[in-house]
Amino acid sequence: MEKKKTFDVIKHKGAMAVPSLFTIGNLACGFFSILSSFGGNFYRAGWLIFLGMVLDAFDGRVARMLHAESEFGVEMDSLADIISFCAAPAFLIYNMTLKDYGGIGTCIAFIFLLCGALRLAKFNAMAHAGTGSKKHFSGLPTPAAAAIIAAFAVSYMVFLDLGKGQNIPFLNMILPYIYNFMALIVIALSVLMVSNIPYAAFKDKKERKKRGVGFIIFIALLVFFTFKYPQNVIFIVFSLYVFMGIFALLFKAFKNLKD
Repeated sequence: MEKKKTFDVIKHKGAMAVPSLFTIGNLACGFFSILSSFGGNFYRAGWLIFLGMVLDAFDGRVARMLHAESEFGVEMDSLADIISFCAAPAFLIYNMTLKDYGGIGTCIAFIFLLCGALRLAKFNAMAHAGTGSKKHFSGLPTPAAAAIIAAFAVSYMVFLDLGKGQNIPFLNMILPYIYNFMALIVIALSVLMVSNIPYAAFKDKKERKKRGVGFIIFIALLVFFTFKYPQNVIFIVFSLYVFMGIFALLFKAFKNLKD
């Protein structure tokens, strides 16, 4: 009986360690992305942020699947996210574009890091207080903001022929213009992270069941184009996600004025 209890304890501790491996992987991606940014390899830095996003998406799901959720895991996940989705994209975009603006560029990069940290702190505070929602996030999630910066970096390196793959021709035409406005885009992403604009969370099981054939077709097309233009699809999808939140807020405000 005693041996069985000891075995169960070891088994439980082992199960709790598995999600942490994904979190550590996410943290490692953020760290090596920062090193790549300082080394001038923005293509690799961007892809490391994407890999961190994949690992971050799995750690919580694995924890729930193994019944290994813990306060330690939640806190560790947030600390890893600060590195991968706040610091890493801030260093990436600073070394790539913002350093050309001198002190102003340094401040913009720091503002992105600060707003990302505040966004994660707000998320944790709402989760602990039980005021969070499964239907939407309050403010732009940090992985979404990081994805836009990382996808732009990878796409631009492909445009300069410094990375593997190809871009959608239309995006190749507008990438230089996006580059010129990147400082303003980073400021906008920073403000959206600390805003109260609701962004879809896609966590509600009831909402998932309501999605029909059209949604399945959309996902199939998305997967197809992702294989051909992965960095472009990520950039476009997350950019649309940002605008969806803004348009939803404007529509709600307009509707309230009419009523």
